[in-house]
Amino acid sequence: MIRTEGLTKQFEDFLAVDEVSLDVCAGEVMALLGPNGAGKTTTVRMLTSVLRPTRGAARVAGYDVVTEARKVRSSVGILTEDHGLYPRMPAVEYLDFFGQLYSMKPEVRRKRVRELLGQFGLLHERHQHIGEYSKGMRQKLALARALLHDPPVLLLDEPTSAMDPESARLVRNAIKDLRSAERAIIICTHNLVEAEELADQIAIIRRGRIIAKGSPMALKQMLLGPGEFEIRLATTLNGSPAALPPGVTISAQGPRWIRFRTSHPETDNPLMLRALLDQKIPVVSLQEAPRSLEQVYLEAVNAPDGREVLDVL
Repeated sequence: MIRTEGLTKQFEDFLAVDEVSLDVCAGEVMALLGPNGAGKTTTVRMLTSVLRPTRGAARVAGYDVVTEARKVRSSVGILTEDHGLYPRMPAVEYLDFFGQLYSMKPEVRRKRVRELLGQFGLLHERHQHIGEYSKGMRQKLALARALLHDPPVLLLDEPTSAMDPESARLVRNAIKDLRSAERAIIICTHNLVEAEELADQIAIIRRGRIIAKGSPMALKQMLLGPGEFEIRLATTLNGSPAALPPGVTISAQGPRWIRFRTSHPETDNPLMLRALLDQKIPVVSLQEAPRSLEQVYLEAVNAPDGREVLDVL
């Protein structure tokens, strides 16, 4: 649904996007992560045919972003950091106006506007001028505008920015519901918890280049190493346990807990439990120690320049 090959954008002597190649299939959500100025917004603008690539190619919903720009724009719903809302218009008139721009029939337009305002909790404020909306309400209205024509591709830049927790949860649930066999979604966000919750794929961009790409689980394995597991004990340990399985490495230990690493948990974890029980050390629980997307992100963006692109899909 979204495919780029060597997508590049040069502004005079500044290389904003450098040979970016991405694939997002229908039914997938990709989170595009990176520091401010990394090239995320420039990439999204090329995908919407707002900016013309310097070189490389991109297709969105089957259309070329250069030669079929009009079809690309009609196939994309976009939420940008600068919403471009019209503060003097009531919300219902604003959405109806954009429905006309999309050539939606009046009855379809009215039904769709009401559905979206209801979905995002704005139905009672539909006749209120947008200038009177809070920042979070404006964010939800901008998202409703992006969804108005039911596009097969969504490009969302910080979709829950400035929202209270309840509204942010509502929007995240809406994004989950929007994932379908006919739709692909790219989210640009600094909210790494949100990215991990929503995304099937993660792409990390730094200085215009993709430096890591893959599923959250695969990136954790690649960048953070073997998984870490924690055992909670029912008694206090005196020293380290003896006779551990050869594939297990103790990484940390407390009076009533042990953390260890292994590349083969499916075989080593049962052996670890057996070794402790054979030593009469009672076990309360065994679970994987949580590893966050934030750890992956920091490991990637703080790596030395020139690191080879990681693609572990």
